[in-house]
Amino acid sequence: VQLVESGGGLVEPGGSLRLSCAYSGFVLDFHGIAWFRQAPGKEREGVSCISSIDATYYADSVKGRFTISRDAAKNTVYLQMDRMKPEDTAVYYCAVVFVLGGSTWYEAGEYDYWGQGIQVTVSS
Repeated sequence: VQLVESGGGLVEPGGSLRLSCAYSGFVLDFHGIAWFRQAPGKEREGVSCISSIDATYYADSVKGRFTISRDAAKNTVYLQMDRMKPEDTAVYYCAVVFVLGGSTWYEAGEYDYWGQGIQVTVSS
């Protein structure tokens, strides 16, 4: 199993970025693929998740600004980030969970595999 993030970088407040997470080693036998982020000195937090049936979930802090989607033909999950704020600055990770059980999607400890992370900086 491998997940590779791309698309990070520097953007001004109010701007947009689209992150991509290309995954391999599995196709449909997963529960969810999520984006997490971790800012310096803070805990890793769940940003958004998409299930194998394309149900979507968002943290309150990004709801209405970020959109998660999946291209099954390309084995890629996207995170479209609009109206970005300086507090969105963090390293962003994608991760996959195969069996979530009774936990919620934003529990980082439930995820089985992680990408290497990619820096996103929102600054003028």
